[in-house]
Amino acid sequence: MQEQVLLIFLATFFFVSITPGMCMTLSMTLGMTLGVRRTMWMMAGELLGVGLVSVAAVVGVAAVMLNYPLLFQLFKYGGGAYLLYLGVQMWRARGKLALTGEPGQAPASRRQLATQGFVTAIANPKGWAFMVSLLPPFIDTARSLPGQLGLLVGIILCTEFGCLMLYAAGGKSMGRFLGSGNNLALVNRIAGTLMMGVGLWLALG
Repeated sequence: MQEQVLLIFLATFFFVSITPGMCMTLSMTLGMTLGVRRTMWMMAGELLGVGLVSVAAVVGVAAVMLNYPLLFQLFKYGGGAYLLYLGVQMWRARGKLALTGEPGQAPASRRQLATQGFVTAIANPKGWAFMVSLLPPFIDTARSLPGQLGLLVGIILCTEFGCLMLYAAGGKSMGRFLGSGNNLALVNRIAGTLMMGVGLWLALG
């Protein structure tokens, strides 16, 4: 694959990835409430989902999913309902940052965070539409598909990870600023509102 083509792909995907969306909003929200380090578990699940969507879009699984829209809709609604539930829990949190664990309540586990990121990535119809429309034009049919796909997916994951880190770091800074004094309830409500927004976006998008 020519270097010029790779640069065009990198620039295109960076500007799409850095644009606020469901996954970036989720990263900022968790960065605000959990910090960057723990948010990376959500990122791991999200990157796995993005990688699977990218590969599936190229090999044609997306077309199969389009033939079973009801199943896909149910998956979207389930993922959206879960994020809405988390948003409500954030609103109801008192005295400390949500998702870090209230007295007598275990904090969100690594698996839960990773699952949250994975579901958000693979249940995002806009993500599927973007991968289906973006990736095929960059595939050279005269060359080996696995090598090209591996390179493009590698670029996608590295770019996505960098953007997720930027959003999580921004959320952490915002959480520190708002978390001083008696502003914890405000932090929880901002994060909860964002989380519920992501849930509605996922279910209705």
